[in-house]
Amino acid sequence: MTTHNLLVELFVEELPPKALKRLGESFAATLTEELKRQGLLADTSQTTHFASPRRLAAHITDVAAKAADKPVRAKLMPVQVALDAQGQATPALLKKLQALGADASVVPQLVRAPDGKSEALFLDRVEPGAALADGLQAALEAAIAKLPIPKVMTYQLSAGTALPGWDSVQFVRPAHGLVALHGEQVVPVTALGLTAGRATHGHRFEAAMDPIELPTADSYAAQLRLHGAVIASFEERRADIAAQLHKAAAEAGEGLRAIEDEALLDEVTALVERPNVLVCRFDEQFLGVPQECLILTMKANQKYFPLLDAQGRLTNRFLVVSNISPADASAVIGGNERVVRPRLADAKFFFDQDRKKPLESRVEGLAKVVYHNKLGTQGERVERVRAIARAIAGQIAAANPLAGGQSLVERADLAAKLAKADLLTDMVGEFPELQGIMGGYYARHDGLPEDVAFAIEDHYKPRFAGDELPQGLVGTVVALADKLETLVGMFGIGNLPTGDKDPFALRRHALGVIRMLVEKQLPLGLRDVLEATYKSMDEALADKGLVETVAATDRAGEQVRLVKTTQRFLDAETPDKVVDFIFERFAGSLREQGYSSQEVDAALASRPRYLSDIPKRLEAVRAFARLPEAPALAAANKRIGNILKKAEADEAVQAQVDGALLQEPAEQSLYAAMQQTVPQADAQFDAGDYTASLQTLARLREPVDAFFDGVMVNAEDAALRRNRQGLLKTLHLAMNRVADLSRLAQ
Repeated sequence: MTTHNLLVELFVEELPPKALKRLGESFAATLTEELKRQGLLADTSQTTHFASPRRLAAHITDVAAKAADKPVRAKLMPVQVALDAQGQATPALLKKLQALGADASVVPQLVRAPDGKSEALFLDRVEPGAALADGLQAALEAAIAKLPIPKVMTYQLSAGTALPGWDSVQFVRPAHGLVALHGEQVVPVTALGLTAGRATHGHRFEAAMDPIELPTADSYAAQLRLHGAVIASFEERRADIAAQLHKAAAEAGEGLRAIEDEALLDEVTALVERPNVLVCRFDEQFLGVPQECLILTMKANQKYFPLLDAQGRLTNRFLVVSNISPADASAVIGGNERVVRPRLADAKFFFDQDRKKPLESRVEGLAKVVYHNKLGTQGERVERVRAIARAIAGQIAAANPLAGGQSLVERADLAAKLAKADLLTDMVGEFPELQGIMGGYYARHDGLPEDVAFAIEDHYKPRFAGDELPQGLVGTVVALADKLETLVGMFGIGNLPTGDKDPFALRRHALGVIRMLVEKQLPLGLRDVLEATYKSMDEALADKGLVETVAATDRAGEQVRLVKTTQRFLDAETPDKVVDFIFERFAGSLREQGYSSQEVDAALASRPRYLSDIPKRLEAVRAFARLPEAPALAAANKRIGNILKKAEADEAVQAQVDGALLQEPAEQSLYAAMQQTVPQADAQFDAGDYTASLQTLARLREPVDAFFDGVMVNAEDAALRRNRQGLLKTLHLAMNRVADLSRLAQ
């Protein structure tokens, strides 16, 4: 079968830059999938996608002009319905054949074959393969329909170019051209009111010719680059920009580097057709403004790449990715330098104005900022976070005399009080991304302690997966309190994440809590802090649960008394739900880190009080699983669990053993081995050496195996039965202190 390479291009007005990459990938992928489904592609076919500000295109190799014919077996109907008693075709069968384009002459060739419990008639025929023009038309329509368009616009077609029936079009941007080439031949397809041809267009200002006639599908990228001044491939253009940024930074000064921002690089790639990186400057006076402000305004508003020195400090130089390459670039450089100055001047103005008022003076204004219609204002939320932070700081101070005692409680309380105050500053009003960061700067300006300033700056951390944790203990306390308040509050009023929707970032908050408890080795029990948080919030929100109810009329029927009754505002099961949610997130995170599901389930089954213990428990489980005794002990542990579960259905089994009732040699041997092994394993567990504890218990394999081979647990004698169950209960408790070893059983 003859094949040629295929090119399809939609030429449009400037596409949304943040969506361009996904649009290009989707367009090419859907075209390929649909053509492959119709049998028009070879096994060797390769797809290259193109996406520039004004085009979406795909180049696909080894595309057939016509798909191969294929045999098809069509089920008709059950034999008893299709044929009468004489074996002749019934009217129902003839009608079915007519619908398929056949007649009674094919009845002798019909195939009888089993179909479930009965027989059915099948028609074998050859279905002609799709022609490329038809297949590409369907594929093109599917590709356009499935584009992840952020927002559709409606536009009118030109009177002289519109196809019949196409007066207006709905698409991401107005489309002005369609190319479809199979080798050298134009494929007669239509889309968005356009008819396919071989002409496309290059750069708006720098193309050497316009239009560009494409002789073949394979000349597309080369001709656009040569005659159109366009790098059509998104990936090639991106790599070219990255290389130019690196080179320009090196030439601008020793040790300089452009700020790394993958999202910004993608967006700039989507804004230019042939990039040209230029070095610009701004007035050094602006370096007195926090560099986060300057960097953000240059990146977000101007799409510039600020230059940092070897120590990561902002310099007064930045890189511009221009879409034109004039012989003299001074006008382009000067224009960008003029444009950025007012932006930086605004940032300086905001910074200067904000520092005229201390942070503490802004706290009162938070009472007018709504946090959530059910949870009150930001001012009320701040008071709840303060209470939680004081409680957490007190627990940490009590457990660790070096933590700062009352001083830690006071500093955490102050940081929590001021943490949200910068929400009312001009700078954060203009750049919400700087909340917390600006609070830290303003706290230092107000002369507050450094750890309090760091806490205000860090209390949103970790903001995303892989982000750094708060750097100080005060910051950790406030960040933990802030996240716990959000989790308990949102779960308490029923705002739970569903599917891929998590508007309050509760999954991220849960992972933040996990990381702080684990990586900071905080002496805080998860359930303890959640129950304390719930109690504190439930008391703070008690007034919101007050409702007025009519009690009853008095005896004379003349007076109606209104009695206020308190109802719980937050769901009483909130701590349990949040614990479940956090452990689910922890389990998923551990699996992503490379632990097996069995290892994770074993370590988390008992819901350890301290999350900081879990990494050590996991390593202990992993080391235990490598022991030759592990499979047998895991299976025995599972068996013991089943025995005890059945026994405890009637009455609780006590972990007590009467040595005088041990009659069989195997149970006597197991008891003796446990008396030697279990105390040692318990001591190792209490010392935090979980790996050694499990490896000590592994020595019980032989007596455990002998016990199950030689002892009947459920003896007829009730005293013997309870004693043996007590022996197994004692063993079960000892073996499962570190992890539920039964989860390792195959």
